[in-house]
Amino acid sequence: MRFLQLFSLRIVLLLAAVLATAPIVLADMMDEHTTGVFSGVKVNGGTVTHTKDGMKNILTLSDDFKIPDTPAPHWQVVDSKGNVYLLQRLVIKGDKQNRSIVVPSYVKDIAKVQIWCAFAETLLGEASFPKPVM
Repeated sequence: MRFLQLFSLRIVLLLAAVLATAPIVLADMMDEHTTGVFSGVKVNGGTVTHTKDGMKNILTLSDDFKIPDTPAPHWQVVDSKGNVYLLQRLVIKGDKQNRSIVVPSYVKDIAKVQIWCAFAETLLGEASFPKPVM
């Protein structure tokens, strides 16, 4: 009888541990990660979401992100080793915008997303992921 009680208790504890870690495992399986809020000289607000589509890593600006009124705002990412990659321009011909981009395969991970003014060579704002993604 005592053996059955101990066995049942172990099963319950094991199930509790599995259920407690399920949200973490499911979040990693979904391959969706969101940065904190942008902060900087010209960009204060909005976030970036990282998703995967097959082998493609995609970054998407949130709907509340406002593109700064500067000559040449660009996407820029920083990896966990501090390497910086200047990517696409945010505003393209007319009023078209690159609010979502595919990250090049040579970028191994992303720790921060920055908005960079290529004309003035100035950091306009940045947002960080809780831990590097990819």
